[in-house]
Amino acid sequence: MNDNVNQPNPPADALDTAAPGEMPEGLTLEQLQAELDKARAQAAEYLDGWQRARAEFINFKKRVEREREDHGQSAYIDVLKKLLPAMDDFNRALDNLPQDLQDHAWAQGIALVGQKFNTIFETYGMREIDPLGEAFDPNLHEAIGVDAGTETESGHVTVVLQKGYVYGDRVVRPALVRVAQ
Repeated sequence: MNDNVNQPNPPADALDTAAPGEMPEGLTLEQLQAELDKARAQAAEYLDGWQRARAEFINFKKRVEREREDHGQSAYIDVLKKLLPAMDDFNRALDNLPQDLQDHAWAQGIALVGQKFNTIFETYGMREIDPLGEAFDPNLHEAIGVDAGTETESGHVTVVLQKGYVYGDRVVRPALVRVAQ
């Protein structure tokens, strides 16, 4: 057998001083194999740690991006929500336009302004809830009255008193309605 089997491990710099392709002085093949296995285990540990850190970073980036999008959508909703009462007033004014002014160019221009507002709402993802004649849905509608003796089927919306709006799948404002009894 080899005389170096029971010798203590040489200093770590013995590996550094050996020429490429030569056996370092004072080390046995078993000791070199043990050092190699140790280095491989350490490399695998470092690789595993690096991969975990990389995955955590990717997940962090995705979470931050999702939160940023949520904050952006919340800002859109807040601004559009504040504009809804003004839009309601604008639409009521157009609905109550005197008959003699309906064909006037000025009134038609004002109606076009209202259409532009609606286009802006749609561009930013705000959709109108128009439930007239549909079944009452408490997730989208708020019933503020009941109508008896109508031809509309029971539990269906008979009158829309205030338009409702949704943004994506979120209800921004439920529609105020009356429901058939």
